[in-house]
Amino acid sequence: MGAERQIRIGVLQAALAGSQAENHARITDMVRQAAAQGAQVILPPELFSGTYFCREERDTFFDWAHPATEHPAVQQFRALAQELGVVIPISFYERAGQSYYNSLAMVDATGALLGVYRKSHIPDGPGYEEKFYFRPGDTGFRVWPTAFGCLGVGICWDQWFPECARAMVLMGAEVLLYPTAIGTEPEEPDLDTKDPWQRAMVGHAVSNVIPVAAANRIGTEGQQTFYGHSFLCNHRGDKVAELGRTDEGVLVGSFDLAMVRRHRAAFGFFRDRAQSFTTS
Repeated sequence: MGAERQIRIGVLQAALAGSQAENHARITDMVRQAAAQGAQVILPPELFSGTYFCREERDTFFDWAHPATEHPAVQQFRALAQELGVVIPISFYERAGQSYYNSLAMVDATGALLGVYRKSHIPDGPGYEEKFYFRPGDTGFRVWPTAFGCLGVGICWDQWFPECARAMVLMGAEVLLYPTAIGTEPEEPDLDTKDPWQRAMVGHAVSNVIPVAAANRIGTEGQQTFYGHSFLCNHRGDKVAELGRTDEGVLVGSFDLAMVRRHRAAFGFFRDRAQSFTTS
């Protein structure tokens, strides 16, 4: 048998209806908790600096956006990553010239900013009016070789698209991470998408033979209640840890990336995948 190569992933689930200072303090405390449990890569939820402002269209929220290197969340959590020696994928609202993006800054364990991914798929509907605030990302899908492994990150709505996951694994991702803000539908209060939301990501794990982590919010903001259920699953799609609908907390799980790589090769999904497609 080959040598092990362990990676320890932490996932954070929190209510984030407070001010930027309150939210940053809460996430900072949770990052420290995860690091104390041995987590090497620690994933907060989507746009954790403030409330999920995309519930409504208000031009004042454009003031929350900043260039990547100037954003308060990026600055604060780069320093924390360096202090603790952990990798933190930081979801933030980015302003780039006259363009605005729902972005993620990948920060390595040294505090180095490895790069930015801009969310590719932008939802638009009651309670999730992101097209008012964000352009579709222009970075393409991204993966980063970090101190602990090669990480691919999609942001919330990206997680529903199998081509996003497949592209990141083809680019060398060894773990897929999804920061999220998802919950009830204001126009359809009886619709609960928690199960299909999880099934979509579990499917990415199975079809790409890769561990998957998802970090969601909890709590009620306006007419929306975020349904939590953040989780970690292994390369078989088996959940190894999960929080409930209202739990605030930290999940930590370990994965042997060398073993996963061998299993991925043995399953043959990438060996046997069609290289071209024709239509008649």
